Amino acid sequence: MRRQKAFMLYKQQQMKKNQDAGRDKRREKKRAEKLGIPLPDKGPKQVPHTLDSLREKDVTMVEEDDEELYQEEATDAYASYFTKAYEPKVLLTCSDNPHKKTRSFILELCKMIPGSKPVWRKKTSVQSVIKQAADHGYTDVLIVNEDRRVPNAMLVVHLPEGPTALFRISNPKICKEINKDYKDISFHRPEVILNNFKTRLGRFIARMLGALFHYDPEFKGRRVCTFHNQRDYIFFRHHRYQFKDTEKVRLHEVGPRFTLILQWLQEGAFEGDFEWKMKSEMRTSRRRFFL
Repeated sequence: MRRQKAFMLYKQQQMKKNQDAGRDKRREKKRAEKLGIPLPDKGPKQVPHTLDSLREKDVTMVEEDDEELYQEEATDAYASYFTKAYEPKVLLTCSDNPHKKTRSFILELCKMIPGSKPVWRKKTSVQSVIKQAADHGYTDVLIVNEDRRVPNAMLVVHLPEGPTALFRISNPKICKEINKDYKDISFHRPEVILNNFKTRLGRFIARMLGALFHYDPEFKGRRVCTFHNQRDYIFFRHHRYQFKDTEKVRLHEVGPRFTLILQWLQEGAFEGDFEWKMKSEMRTSRRRFFL
């Protein structure tokens, strides 16, 4: 009881001290305005530190004008996509006997990604799905896994020769769960924004995700899909531009929304050596990031 009274007394003293300080500032400001003199310069505004601003430097971090990086990207697995040599054609499937939320998640992804088609696996192995997709001219395969009736992982396979990446899905929300209607998703090709991927691995993952969508957006549809990387969490949002007049515009979220966390990257089409794999011993610092 005595300790509680002492704490309340301390809080009252602090509150009175803050009120007095605020009153003095207002008096000083009024006096300066009355006399027509400028307020004293308090120096530049202090910018608070964040984990992003304190990020550890990595030898794999790249600059926008890195010629060596451009030469590598000109010959990687997605070079033909960015030279518009083909149009992406994506097959989406999931684990056996998916729950209603996973089926809805797949169907919304299909409507959101142009040139995609849902196919239910029916106990077909992953290798068989990949082979059949390659034989039918698909360029990419997305396999969504579920756990406890919720989508929890996504396997992205580029055809015909890879690479393959596994992502963990965090906090997936279908349109209904954010009070949106999936029927509002138009069939126009969306604009794709890939933001804040700063390392070689990060840029490669960004190219992998971007290559799922058509390279020529239909701006009249006003759709935009954003992959924003922050501390190795890839946040996905799907919006539609709403123009109030010729100067003001706002974003209206359409859905779905989810977060991806990279688990590993493999050379081939679900076979071959691992180029990168997340391990617990790699997390040596809260300020160390890989994308």
